[in-house]
Amino acid sequence: MNGEQEKSFLGTEPIGRLLFRLALPTVAAQLINMLYNIVDRVYIGHIPDTGALALTGVGVCMPLIMVVSAFACLVGYGGAPRASISMGKGDCAAAEKILGNCFSMQVIISLILTAVLLTLGRPMLLAFGASEATIEYAAAYMNIYAAGTLFVELTLGMNAFITAQGFTRISMLSVTIGAVCNIILDPVFIYVLGMGVRGAALATVISQGASFLWVMSFLLGKKTVLKIKRENLPLRASVICPCMALGLATFIMQASESIISICFNASLLKYGGDMAVGAMTILTSVMQFAMMPLQGFGQGAQPIMSYNYGAGDGTRVQATYRLLLKASVIYAAVLWLCVMLFPGVFARLFTSDTALVAYTSTALRIYLAVMFLLSIQTVCQMAFTSLGMAKESIVVAVMRKFVLLLPFIYLMPHLFPTNPALAVYLAEPAADTLAVTFTVILFHFKFRKALAPLTKSTASVS
Repeated sequence: MNGEQEKSFLGTEPIGRLLFRLALPTVAAQLINMLYNIVDRVYIGHIPDTGALALTGVGVCMPLIMVVSAFACLVGYGGAPRASISMGKGDCAAAEKILGNCFSMQVIISLILTAVLLTLGRPMLLAFGASEATIEYAAAYMNIYAAGTLFVELTLGMNAFITAQGFTRISMLSVTIGAVCNIILDPVFIYVLGMGVRGAALATVISQGASFLWVMSFLLGKKTVLKIKRENLPLRASVICPCMALGLATFIMQASESIISICFNASLLKYGGDMAVGAMTILTSVMQFAMMPLQGFGQGAQPIMSYNYGAGDGTRVQATYRLLLKASVIYAAVLWLCVMLFPGVFARLFTSDTALVAYTSTALRIYLAVMFLLSIQTVCQMAFTSLGMAKESIVVAVMRKFVLLLPFIYLMPHLFPTNPALAVYLAEPAADTLAVTFTVILFHFKFRKALAPLTKSTASVS
């Protein structure tokens, strides 16, 4: 397939077949990517004697890990849709400038993050909910993970540009390479070499390094439409600022997960101790299991919506959105039902501690009570981003996390004082219900307004 064909198939191939073709690899990639975070916890949680405490310690690291991922989204997930829109307009030169500027910005951010994590990691972990019993495990994991920040940033951020061009199989392989390495290296480093949590962190860093080499070899190779070129590396405000503005919504969603995780851990440590914090580590893992395929659906649909929006074809944008919504809702409903019926199965994946399994099973049903609604939230958020609607994306992200969920974490224990620890988990479904209602109303008006000019122009041409 030559360059012109590769660029145009997003605007000509039937929507159903195209979405299936692009979404299947991205969903697989998200599921595989989830293994980076979850496999570590599964192996760590089953370390003899110290598994429960070690799992809790690594769970406290998650806010910092989320921040690293959030910065990758700030640049990559903001730049990739804009690159797709430029490709839809037939301006590949502008798309390559976006790619080059985003690469440079991510290198700069990575170096800053590495310095901060290595110097301030331990005090931040203590502030984020680590106790005297778990801080050593948390610090041991974080110190090694921080050294691989550059690999994490560039792998996540640059892989988005591979997906944005429609090369979803290549982007899936980017994640698969790292995940397979991680699965193989984890038991070797953790058990055979006796490195414990340090081994889990080292396995993750090496695996991300392998993924990074694959991503860069593709974007510097002959098969890609958009290439990283030296002349596009110097930062230009007119190029990088719009990308970061669009990525700000995704950044807020990811970074707010970090803040929310800190607040959850602090509140749960107060009302339920290490047991409640350990359960939260499992809850967030199951939530990731739910959300990452939804994000995969959205990432498969993003190039189609962005390209056709840039090309002025509102009909294909609408058709893609509707199909994405149906697929996402069906998936979320099926998984929600499984969690509600068999919460203990999910809990046992991460721990063999009987008390923690029992506690987590109850907490899962509360925390994920309206998980199926989040499919609607995710689809609307992805549609806003795909169309370059930065303000709307930011409003939706801020409403769910900061306006609703954050206050509820501290309010719920006072409303249900008989069991305040479980009441903390109730904050999630309460906030999600209100947030989805707000998002649907906003999306109804803004999406139709954005597509109105395209619909008129299509009608006039026909």
